[in-house]
Amino acid sequence: MAAGLAEIGLLFFGVAVAGVVAARIGLSVIPLYLVAGVVLGPNVAGAAGFFHVPNGEVATIFGELGIVLLLFFLGLEFSITRLLSARRQISAAGAVDMAINLPLGIALGLVLGWTFVEALLLGGIVYISSSAIITKSLIDLGWIANPESEPILGTLVFEDLVVAVYLAVVASLVVGGDGLVGTAMNVGVALGFLVVLVLAVYYGGQLFERVLKVDAEELFVLRVLGIAVPVAALALSLGVSEAVAAFFVGMGFSTTHHRERIESLLTPIRDVFAAAFFFWIGLGTDPSVVVQVAGLLAIAVVLTAPAKVISGYYGGRLFDLDQRRSFRTGVAMVTRGEFSLIIAATAVQGTGEVMTQVIPAFAVGYVLVMSLLGSVLMQYSDRLEGLVLRRGTSA
Repeated sequence: MAAGLAEIGLLFFGVAVAGVVAARIGLSVIPLYLVAGVVLGPNVAGAAGFFHVPNGEVATIFGELGIVLLLFFLGLEFSITRLLSARRQISAAGAVDMAINLPLGIALGLVLGWTFVEALLLGGIVYISSSAIITKSLIDLGWIANPESEPILGTLVFEDLVVAVYLAVVASLVVGGDGLVGTAMNVGVALGFLVVLVLAVYYGGQLFERVLKVDAEELFVLRVLGIAVPVAALALSLGVSEAVAAFFVGMGFSTTHHRERIESLLTPIRDVFAAAFFFWIGLGTDPSVVVQVAGLLAIAVVLTAPAKVISGYYGGRLFDLDQRRSFRTGVAMVTRGEFSLIIAATAVQGTGEVMTQVIPAFAVGYVLVMSLLGSVLMQYSDRLEGLVLRRGTSA
């Protein structure tokens, strides 16, 4: 018991120090949370024989709560009415994003001589942006109220819906035991759950209103968490992303008169568990393993980072944004995170060196590099957009 409490204490100490350092050097806190997880985790501090935070059940639960709360808050900013009114633009921007980035990863895998299933896994890893990290960056940088937030959030929603089907398909292909019928059933269950969730959000506004009609702040917070977390857990048990479920629950609460109260009372809780989520990603990163796939990692970063900027830029243009805000949209989409790691965990269930060793090692290194790169690019986008757009115009 004492050891477990000490591990949690070290986790919070690590993210607290990372926050202080980030404030001192003027850098986004997200990359430093990740680095803190790497340094204080089993692959650095643990390997050196020091007391460390294990990548175990407690850290995983903290990380999962971070994902749920981040995406719940994203839903608060994106009502179901707004989602449906912009469905054509979201579909178009999401289709451009998928058409550019998913085939790029698949093509890279095939060029390396991998099987189609292995290449499909690589395609998913480089395609899916991180809803959790990008949402945190939007909030920290104050972009959440800007025009570019709409194509960013819309594309993330599109990706999250795609990944619900994608994960069901690749899980069946990797394991190889379910066959066509089993795969169809998994996809059907995932889609059915999402349809029920959307209908509940669309028609359940009055119910959400009544549930949160309580004066005591403690009971109010508990009721919000008592709905959001169990729904996310149910989604996860059905093979649907907990992030997608939390997003829709957030949209349900966004239609009530309690939105500002939710933000006021739950923002500190969200930020605590968000820090734990980024720290948790770092815990799973083994620098020595990442070195073994450094060549593949370098190629993927060089190819896929510009591809996301390009697809995001055209997504912004589909929302009638100007060049500057469209460029910001593209830069924001560079970050990869939780879904890439989930895909890597699916690959481990397969057979062969590529699935069980190369893809997981690549995924953790790719997430670390792209989350660092994406966060920094967003922070310094003002400088970059002038340079890039000026060159593009002169060319």
